[in-house]
Amino acid sequence: MGTELIFNEGHVKMVARGTDKEIPYKIHSRGIYMVLETQAGMVLMWDRKTSIFIKLHQRYKGKVCGLCGNYDGNSLNDFTTRSLSVVGDVQEFGNSWKLSPTCPDAVPVRDPCTANPYRKAWAQKQCSIINSAVFAACHPQVDSTKYYEACVSDACACDSGGDCECFCTAVAAYAQACNDVGVCISWRKPDICPMFCDFYNPHGECDWHYQPCGAPCLKTCGNPSGKWNQERLYIEGGPGAES
Repeated sequence: MGTELIFNEGHVKMVARGTDKEIPYKIHSRGIYMVLETQAGMVLMWDRKTSIFIKLHQRYKGKVCGLCGNYDGNSLNDFTTRSLSVVGDVQEFGNSWKLSPTCPDAVPVRDPCTANPYRKAWAQKQCSIINSAVFAACHPQVDSTKYYEACVSDACACDSGGDCECFCTAVAAYAQACNDVGVCISWRKPDICPMFCDFYNPHGECDWHYQPCGAPCLKTCGNPSGKWNQERLYIEGGPGAES
């Protein structure tokens, strides 16, 4: 590996790790995300907080393996171990992909809402927006069940600060899944995970404003055509520029 990229505290740090041939890449700021794009056909989107999305070019369908599944469109076989066995236990699946046998096995994590029972009612109430009429247009396209459960779990787990950030990030993950299938949901409100950029950037003064599903790409000096060379992609926040 020639270079290691460390995503932390809203920034990316590059660290030289070897003399291997480096895979060409470039980094953009698009909407609320920092986007890393490689010429090999992988796109990594980071919200500069707690969420990372990895997208691959269609040519990799069914040709990859690991913790993110095999990208064959069948979620039932995502828990395929290194020995190509399909298992139902997340611990067994995760431990099979250890890079070194000397690494300790991961152990089961206690349910956050059981560990922090005083958070459960608040988490369920806040996360109910995912199953509400706000996302009704998306429900037939993207099942909300797993996203709601993940939201409740995350919201229960964040009991030492950052509770709203965990909740907002979880809802944003479902909103992005809706964006991916062409359903744009404007769910942020002044009292629910607001974006303050428009407050500091009034209409009539600047061109950049928050959009729940931004345009695929913006013309910039680095990209004068305004074309995105990956699949059509809408992401939250609005169009971004080269960084």
